[in-house]
Amino acid sequence: MYPQGQDFSAWSAGSQYPQGQPQQGAPQGGNYPYPAQSYPGMAPQGYPNQAPPYAGGAQNYPGSYQQGYPAAQTQGYPAAQGYPGAQPQGYPGPAGPQSQGYPGAQQGYPQGQGYPAGPGSYPQQPPPGSGGGHHPGGPYPAKSSELYSPTLRPAPGFTAENDCAKLRKAMKGLGTDEKAIIEVMGHRTADQRVQIVQKYKAMYGKDLVRDFKSELSGHFEDAILALCLPPDEYDATELRNAMKGAGTDEDTLIEILCSRTNEQIRKIKATYSRLFGGRDLEKDVSSETSGHFRRLLISLLQANRDENRLVDWTQAHRDAQVLYDAGERILGTDESTFNRILATKSQGHICAVIEEYTTISNKDLEDALKSEMSGDTLRAFLAVTRCMRNKPRYFAKQLRKSMEGAGTNDHALIRIIVTRCEIDMGYIKQEFMKETGKSLESWITDDTSGDYKRILLALVGSG
Repeated sequence: MYPQGQDFSAWSAGSQYPQGQPQQGAPQGGNYPYPAQSYPGMAPQGYPNQAPPYAGGAQNYPGSYQQGYPAAQTQGYPAAQGYPGAQPQGYPGPAGPQSQGYPGAQQGYPQGQGYPAGPGSYPQQPPPGSGGGHHPGGPYPAKSSELYSPTLRPAPGFTAENDCAKLRKAMKGLGTDEKAIIEVMGHRTADQRVQIVQKYKAMYGKDLVRDFKSELSGHFEDAILALCLPPDEYDATELRNAMKGAGTDEDTLIEILCSRTNEQIRKIKATYSRLFGGRDLEKDVSSETSGHFRRLLISLLQANRDENRLVDWTQAHRDAQVLYDAGERILGTDESTFNRILATKSQGHICAVIEEYTTISNKDLEDALKSEMSGDTLRAFLAVTRCMRNKPRYFAKQLRKSMEGAGTNDHALIRIIVTRCEIDMGYIKQEFMKETGKSLESWITDDTSGDYKRILLALVGSG
């Protein structure tokens, strides 16, 4: 048994891969995680940190980053362009200090200096647990909520002026040089792209988004326009589009709200209000959904998930028993109990609950959910559970779903690649290979074409 108080947070109970690089002195077997000593592969819980952009700015995009988001600009998109107008407000201050890492952990990546190359494969790990068994002895630290393995990193030697000149040349006169647009937009981080949008208007008195709209078309245009938005604005816009007009796109609501961290959800809520005339995201979600599906999404919107990295296995066993008693053991299902535990407990705790549930029930928690729930409620609870267990695997499955069968869900394909390429796309690609037996690049090549294919391949590190 490990001494209490040591840090095992590179692993989660029942997880199949770690949260960082392999640690020296790791044991070769056993069912418990080993103490982690550094986490170069870890990212903070917010969106990817960005270097401060140039002072000032254009009308269309925020001008500076705070805690991984660009700060708000004084003016937003003109209403006629289809983009919401931003209010003259900045991003809200951080809810708390950035993660300081673990004792002995490496410092975070220096601002503006790029990132080290991502690992080519998951670090080696001890064999996973045997599928259950109560773990006595009190709390053990659990893993953090985000892996870090980007396929898109800051371009070295970046200057917004040079990129703006390339883009202007690519769209000036007759014809469009799509290759030049991909070379810029497919190889610059969100921070760098925001700087480009701002500088373009300052240099040429023209709106880059408007120029893209006039020169591009189809799904290639959709992907390029998605890249023009900073992460919180893109998520907020996707949520708004999922709810406005006739019908509701529940898949988008589930994917975004069930996979984002507390910090990300707080920023999405603030940005949603700023972009859409003071609208309240929680009220909009409440009006567009119903029943236990609505209750789960509203719970997630509170951004109140426990972030304690210590896992108390005794409490995890109790919670697993509570879930069993609320579902399989009774006629009917007490969804409120599942909501209370799965929407508020920490990632490490939920992973431990899943392991303990298997011991109690001889059934995986996901299988139990499938037998107790249905429809949007089931899909949302499954998304939460899968993101807690293995977020890259969740997104790998979503990518497969977007491309398999007749037709391609290009909207979902673009959204996942754009939002994950600076976070964990390297690991998603590995999970995709495990899931399908083929590379993500090969699926993209088979399902897309032309410049649209080339921009997606660039974002996943193959263009």
